Formats: sequence, C-alpha cells, structure tokens
Amino acid sequence: MAQTQQQSGTLFNSLTAGSKIIGTIIADSDIRIDGKLEGDLQCKGKVVIGEHGSIKGTVVCQNAEIMGILDGKATIEQSFALRATGSMIGELKTRSLLIEPNAQFNGTCSMKQDTNSQK
Repeated sequence: MAQTQQQSGTLFNSLTAGSKIIGTIIADSDIRIDGKLEGDLQCKGKVVIGEHGSIKGTVVCQNAEIMGILDGKATIEQSFALRATGSMIGELKTRSLLIEPNAQFNGTCSMKQDTNSQK
C-alpha cells in the first residue's frame, strides 16, 4: 500500500512492507520503500530503501539511502549512502558516495561533478 505521511512537518511517501508495485513511481517528495518495486522510480527528493525493501529497475533522485536492495541503474544527483545492511547491484552515477562496512556493492560507479550530463 502506498501512503503519504507527515512527520516533523515533512511530507513523504511510502511503500509499506508486504506491498509490491510493478510499474513506475513518480514522487514529488521523499519516498521510503519497505515493500518491493519492479520498475522505475523518479523522485524529486530522497529515496530510502528500508532493510526489507527492494527496487529492481531504474532510480533517479536527489539523494538515496539504501538499507535494502537496489538492483539496476541509479542516477543520484547529490549523495548516495549504502548502509551496512544494503546491497547495490548495477550501475551507479552520483556526486557523493558513502559505503558502510559490510554493505555489498557489485557494479560500476561513475562520480562526476555534473550528473546531468550523463543522463
């Protein structure tokens, strides 16, 4: 189930655990994925994939924090953080990269000052 929630005055969307979407999600604000997405995600804010969440497809956003699984292509305009429980498989384009110990990254990473020129 997709929900819009407000926490500390900030509006964000979420795909709850046990939910699965096959298709495209376009979000104007931050989004948290605790379920499964097979498809594309375009977000004007931050994407958070929770420990039990997964995305198989293409992600385009401003910032990303991955605690679950991201399998595909990701273009992150600002910062990408792969937490200890996270896994990234595929192609990553970002400006700033953080990978915690025990995180799994299998793929390629391109870090440029201007990610817009690589789209």
